[in-house]
Amino acid sequence: MRIVTRPDFDGIVCAVLLREALDINQPVIWAEPNQLHRGLVEIQPGDIIANMAFDERCSLWFDHHPSNQIDQPFQGCFQAAPSAARIIFEYYSKEFVRDFLPLVQAADKIDSADLTLDEVLYPEKYPYIILSSTIHSFKISDRLYWDRLVELLSSADINRALKDTEVKKRARAVTTENRLYSKLLREHSRIIKHVSITDFRSFDIYPGGSRFLIFSIYPDTSVNMKIRFDSSDRDRVIVSLGHSIFNRTCQVDIGKLCSRFGGGGHRGAGSCSFPKVQSEEIIREITDILMANKKIR
Repeated sequence: MRIVTRPDFDGIVCAVLLREALDINQPVIWAEPNQLHRGLVEIQPGDIIANMAFDERCSLWFDHHPSNQIDQPFQGCFQAAPSAARIIFEYYSKEFVRDFLPLVQAADKIDSADLTLDEVLYPEKYPYIILSSTIHSFKISDRLYWDRLVELLSSADINRALKDTEVKKRARAVTTENRLYSKLLREHSRIIKHVSITDFRSFDIYPGGSRFLIFSIYPDTSVNMKIRFDSSDRDRVIVSLGHSIFNRTCQVDIGKLCSRFGGGGHRGAGSCSFPKVQSEEIIREITDILMANKKIR
């Protein structure tokens, strides 16, 4: 039995809860959603997929992204919730000995982007937010760190996790990293009315930083599009979209929009990937939809 999930804070909390509830000792399989969509993740009978799209080869599935909803029968749980961790927490509520509620509440807050400007600009003041800020990109070299966070958070003690040497090092780096990231956002973003478009295709390594900083820099915008190459296949382009968490006037359902191009997500955030040769046409189409700012049927 293996856990297959994505390396963001919600995915890490999902792994913590599933390991505790089902007494799983096998290493977590970390994957990006677009890898699962493209069939690049080997799913085996007995596997549990959490916080990503359903795969018929898995034995259990837990998710909350509206664009991933399916009609066929499955084992597990899919429902509207602020985080996938919340679904697992309630599904296995009688199996937990430790008090994981504060951890799940943090996953709810962070995954639903229910953050203040102060929390975005000064994450070091908020324990769960600074910890989540150390997880912001998919780098194969970070697998051991994600595994380490699962082990640390399994104690349900955020203070213990923050005292870890590697966590402290990465947390200290967040402030410097966000300062550089803010500079790069200004240099590589353009504004078209209420839409900010950040193009990082000139980078060999995708720069890391808070995905919410763009909205503190351009408070009049209501939605952001980030464009980058797939780190494992530069013949593919990944587009990430997100509503502003401060200017909530975007009417476009991002999850539905991304599902048109083989991706998915929530109403307020999502991503999709496509071949480089199709990228300019698709990016133009996405931009036009965001500019129109109308609900998607």
